[in-house]
Amino acid sequence: MNIILLGPPGVGKGSHAKMFTQDLGIPQISTGDMLRQNIKRETTLGLAAKKYIDAGELVPDEVVIGMVRERLQAPDTQQGYILDGFPRTVAQAEALADFARIDAVVNLIAREEVIMSHLTGRRVCKDCGSTFHIRRLKPGQTTCQVCGGTLIHRDDDKPETIANRLQVYQRQTEPLIGYYREKGLLRDVVVEGTLEDNHALVSQALGLDG
Repeated sequence: MNIILLGPPGVGKGSHAKMFTQDLGIPQISTGDMLRQNIKRETTLGLAAKKYIDAGELVPDEVVIGMVRERLQAPDTQQGYILDGFPRTVAQAEALADFARIDAVVNLIAREEVIMSHLTGRRVCKDCGSTFHIRRLKPGQTTCQVCGGTLIHRDDDKPETIANRLQVYQRQTEPLIGYYREKGLLRDVVVEGTLEDNHALVSQALGLDG
């Protein structure tokens, strides 16, 4: 099954994608993760992309589309995959349709105050990339529970950047909702409960709860 997880920043796309990777045995394909890996390694692509990501802007289409096209040719995608963070624009969706078949698009919905609370409290390990929320960390904890690395508050998870990211989403990505609804692929799911409850709702929307 080839799935797209759609929704604003902080709505839980990455968390649900990881859970579906375990449930279905298919890979999560995150353009955000791919770009952050390049930034960490300070590749030419990473340095070019960093200025866009830090400002909450979108990385140019030709860069992202090329990465996705190459990734979907890998052997581990033949039984399906979960696209997390792509496509972000109708132009990207149209390009994707030229080289991929999509079975379902889940539109994850949450109020802005829920998203702000989630993102401003997120901490990321700068060594292994694991993510945590301050609600689940001990007071003052700054080390990763997975590898012992240092937890950081990313620039794109700070309030002023989040506000800009949400504006960018509304302007450039929300049109995808109409695009995929017209194609009969969209499933709307409100995700304001616990991660486990939300995942059950998403699974149900995909017909995977039986």
